[in-house]
Amino acid sequence: MKKKALALLMVTAMSATMLAGCGSDGDNAAPDNAASTGDSTTATDDGAAEDTAADDGAEAPAADKVYNIGICQLLEHPALDEATRGFEQALTDLLGEGNVNISFQNAQGEQTNCATICTQFVTDDVDLILANATSPLQAAAAATNTIPILGTSITDYATALDISDWSGATGTNVSGTSDLAPLEEQEKMLVELFPDVQKVGILYCSAEANSKYQADVVKGCLEADGIAYEEYTAADSNEIQSVVTSACESCDVLYIPTDNTLAAATEVVSNVALPAGVPIIAGEEGICSGCGVATLSISYYDIGYTAGEMAYDILVNGADITTMDVKYAPQVTKKYNASICEQLGITIPDDYEAISAE
Repeated sequence: MKKKALALLMVTAMSATMLAGCGSDGDNAAPDNAASTGDSTTATDDGAAEDTAADDGAEAPAADKVYNIGICQLLEHPALDEATRGFEQALTDLLGEGNVNISFQNAQGEQTNCATICTQFVTDDVDLILANATSPLQAAAAATNTIPILGTSITDYATALDISDWSGATGTNVSGTSDLAPLEEQEKMLVELFPDVQKVGILYCSAEANSKYQADVVKGCLEADGIAYEEYTAADSNEIQSVVTSACESCDVLYIPTDNTLAAATEVVSNVALPAGVPIIAGEEGICSGCGVATLSISYYDIGYTAGEMAYDILVNGADITTMDVKYAPQVTKKYNASICEQLGITIPDDYEAISAE
């Protein structure tokens, strides 16, 4: 009996020790599990991190969580570059440099490159894709319906994604920021600077749906003011010089919307329009600095930064991208190109800001 009792006591003690060991392993595993599932706070003994997140209404990223972000930018251009810079800065500010891994890819202006890049992002299973310009947005949307996609430098999402019942949100895995400037005010700017204008040439790339959208809005404004106009479209960069030459021969003012193809060829445009003495109203600052006289421009850095804030909200706070409204630039600024205005003898009102020379 004594031997049986002693054996029973030993078994009981060993069982208690094993249970205590299992309990200890479980406690240590909890933070690892939280990190691997993307929980945005790191567990502490006193729960301080959890309380802090609850107090400020937003979760903080886990210290060891690294978010993989793919950026597809259509081409190198000051406006698009600024949008990317703003996006990256927002992620650095909000996540910290060690918590974000960005793969930046330049599509060199080719739609096929956009498709290849976005397909690779999907293969790599990135956490989020930033599509900088319309072609990257369309390529990303075609590549995945599950990975969150944020666009920036997109004029009109309904046009870009062929959405007929636009409500402000796409209802899909796509949202972002728009570079749409107030087109009606841009047309008023044109009339303000050139009150005697007889005919306006509207110049854009026919391959860019958002440029067509802007052109249609501006045409309606010109019609309302009784001003004649004509559209001049280039299928690609190879046609720009001949198209601009034709426009300058029959128009006394040109208007160029936020068009990526034209934005990459402002030197070609300027080399034709400036000697011809034909001024250009541009849809954004980058184009204006290259060939225009004035613009009513947004800050591309700001819309990129806002897209970065949206990314943080999706990745860390679990925001539902399908219900996130597209966001717009909070303000616009009247700007002018001092050098071209001087060469053309154009006097700009005092409420315009000179574009800084780089």
